[in-house]
Amino acid sequence: MSKRRQGILLINLGSPDEPKRRDVDRYLLEFLTDGRVIDLPWLSRQLLVRGLIVPLRAKNSTKLYQQLWTEDGSPLKHFGEKVKQMLCELVDHQYPVEIAMRYQNPSIEDAVNSLMDKRVDEIIVFPLFPQYASATTGSAFQEVMKVFSDRQVIPSLVFIEDYYEHPAMIKVFADHGRAFDLESYDHILFSYHGLPQRQLIKADPCSHCLQSEDCCQKITECNRHCYSAQCYATTQALAKALDLSEERYTTCFQSRLGKDPWAQPYTSVILEERAKAGDKRLLVFSPAFVADCLETIIEVGFEYKEEFLALGGEKIDLVPSLNDDPQWVNAIWQIINERVKISPH
Repeated sequence: MSKRRQGILLINLGSPDEPKRRDVDRYLLEFLTDGRVIDLPWLSRQLLVRGLIVPLRAKNSTKLYQQLWTEDGSPLKHFGEKVKQMLCELVDHQYPVEIAMRYQNPSIEDAVNSLMDKRVDEIIVFPLFPQYASATTGSAFQEVMKVFSDRQVIPSLVFIEDYYEHPAMIKVFADHGRAFDLESYDHILFSYHGLPQRQLIKADPCSHCLQSEDCCQKITECNRHCYSAQCYATTQALAKALDLSEERYTTCFQSRLGKDPWAQPYTSVILEERAKAGDKRLLVFSPAFVADCLETIIEVGFEYKEEFLALGGEKIDLVPSLNDDPQWVNAIWQIINERVKISPH
């Protein structure tokens, strides 16, 4: 029997192709009309996104992307391409590797086609989201399956669901944090992308979600797919690696869209509370993002910094994400090897 030929598909969220209004419009429309992102009935979602959100947000979003853009383009896409190349080199080009964006380019379909052109028998789908959420990992998995829905030949598909407390990933984040003098900060924030509370509840088969203040503090059989619980687990693993006592740090959630309740506490609220408590210097980790992007560089690095300074703070620093750190590429390969039976070449 011939050996399986395995390929690796890395998937991140996406970015406009260019920091121009038409590209930002196109990106926001594709992103926000995804039923796993805004989980409303189809017509309500279309009216909300096309009639309100995009017309009201696209102009400002375009300015933010222009602020984010570098000579290499979108940082998220740039680092994704670098990680793809480094992973190819790590495996000595024995396993084809492609990078895709859930929204816009390079598309999942194009990446899948490239892998199939290389005659792979199995695709290992590795989402660049450490914590599972239907709106991110779930949507990416669904799109991969959609690509094959009308094809004659469907390879074996292996989905890496999450790796929110994997020691190899935690070590890289912790090492990035150790580049800072942790003792010089009054408090440390672990700020994750937010998620509507209704989506947290939908992921709970036991109806325990949000029924107690500590329901997310420990992973159980009921909340093992809870995004919030996985975020808290990531924080706990990082705090342990950094030897932080509980009073030294807070888990919080950013990037809320709309007025519906989202995962709490909100990062903006914690900033106010820390300022009122007299804190002057804050350090922020963003462990939901393995590559720096709009939410880290702009939202934390500029907007939250301005907000904290206006509240009387003196300093707020952002710990760089994993980006193209060789340790992170090694961690990806380690996670894959632990979760998947890799065929030797």
